[in-house]
Amino acid sequence: MSGSRKTVNPLQPPKSLPDGSFATPSPLWEEGSLLGGRVRYDQFTKGYRTGLEPVLMAASIPARAGETVLEGGCGAGAALLCLSARIPGVHGVGLESDSETLELAERNIRSNPSAENTTRLQLLQAHLPDIPRSLRVLTPTANGRFHHVMANPPWHSPHGTPSPDSRRRLALSAETTAPEEWIRALTKWVLPGGTLTFVLSTAVADRACQTLLENGCGSIQFYPFWPRQGREAKLVLVRAVHGGRGIFRLRAGLILHEADGRFTAAAERVLRDGEALPEG
Repeated sequence: MSGSRKTVNPLQPPKSLPDGSFATPSPLWEEGSLLGGRVRYDQFTKGYRTGLEPVLMAASIPARAGETVLEGGCGAGAALLCLSARIPGVHGVGLESDSETLELAERNIRSNPSAENTTRLQLLQAHLPDIPRSLRVLTPTANGRFHHVMANPPWHSPHGTPSPDSRRRLALSAETTAPEEWIRALTKWVLPGGTLTFVLSTAVADRACQTLLENGCGSIQFYPFWPRQGREAKLVLVRAVHGGRGIFRLRAGLILHEADGRFTAAAERVLRDGEALPEG
């Protein structure tokens, strides 16, 4: 459960549930959507709001229908829902520590019209880096590991001014756990040859790479997210392969905004149309 202060898109008018009824608004959350309205996604009215990171991360996962994906710190389910919208038939499991956020994620999964979502997306309460052994029963692979693992772990410095909102502190601040601890724990849950994907600040990317290499992962790639043409990237997607032996690759990345602040056409195709991240 992590992200920036930016919301993915403005809230949309109330939408009906799959059975044709309208959900009664809760004082805790309000209705919205992702991917240009393809995914219904409610958020808390106050405090932590989903940023761009989970949508971008979901667009990067090289999964195929029938494969399994584990997300550490899934928040209200944005990444898992966006991934399942792009790749129907994927089996996802989300780990989340905050009970209210977990309840909202369950609501978001139920609220989306695809009947598959209710059986293919599952949630488990867990406070990373501690992952309960009961997770193994939620994946259909023989050894209880996953084809792909993803996370946007908290990486904001604990020495800054803390947010007064407890959910925001949990999502953003590395107050109690460092990103390396999340990465180390999640490497134990991916199949040999499977991928691990993390969206991180460039300030901690070097430590992430060291942790991945120390835990049997290689073929590391960096995919920068450039805020504008000519501006320094502060956010990077780090991908590795469990047991990988390929060379390090620095990808071209994605420019998010035009000079006037609008999303670039390439970013729109990912954030609004639900396409995969462009290769390059």
